[in-house]
Order: sequence, then structure tokens, then C-alpha cells
Amino acid sequence: MSGQVVHFEIPADDLDRASGFYRAAFGWNLQPMPEVNYMIAGTTPADEQGVPTTPGAINGGLFRRGEPVDTPIITIDVDDIDAALASVESLGGSMVHPKQAVLDMGFAAYFRDTEGNVIGLWQNAAAAG
Repeated sequence: MSGQVVHFEIPADDLDRASGFYRAAFGWNLQPMPEVNYMIAGTTPADEQGVPTTPGAINGGLFRRGEPVDTPIITIDVDDIDAALASVESLGGSMVHPKQAVLDMGFAAYFRDTEGNVIGLWQNAAAAG
């Protein structure tokens, strides 16, 4: 559903060290995605498509820290990233990273809100039409 927080991301200088920490501290299931230098963080049970089965729960990921995105991120689901970025900019926000394909799953982008926070956007591939 568009507008919901659907994912989180945590930056790490060392993905192996960070995944070991979150696995031991919270029991997260960490799965590497070496083709995109990313670690999927399963915090709650999910169905075959990776959608959490507990209402309101989200899963996330760990990424290699680097500019311009180097802080924890929440990600909001949208039907159309291009339209969402245009809306953000019309309201005083700014694009941090443009729309990019994420394998065959969908598209991601990052923006800075009017308070200086970096927020992620997600558009499922099926919504791309």
C-alpha cells in the first residue's frame, strides 16, 4: 500500500561485522546479496515473496556506508517514484539519489526532507507497468 513504511536500512563500515552484531543481539536472519553489496535483514517471518507475515512488521537491510547515504534510512512504498520525487521537490525537499533499478524486484530512490533527513522510496517492479 502506497505511503507505508515498508523497509529500513542501516549503514555499516563492515557488513560482516554488522551482520554478526545484529544476528547475535536480536536474532535477525542476515542474507548476503553480493551482486549489490547488500545484506537482507530478516527481523520477522515473511512469506515466499519476502513480505512480513506479521501485520505492521518490516524487514530491512544493511548497506556499505558511503555518501550521500550514510545514516539509517526508513523506506516508504510509492506507486510512482518519479511522481513522488516531483512532489517532494515541490514541497521543499530534494533528491539525494535518483530512481534506480534493484535487480528485477523494483526501484529505489532517496530524498532529503525539509528537516534534512534522508528517506528512501520504493516502487515494486509490478507497479512500474
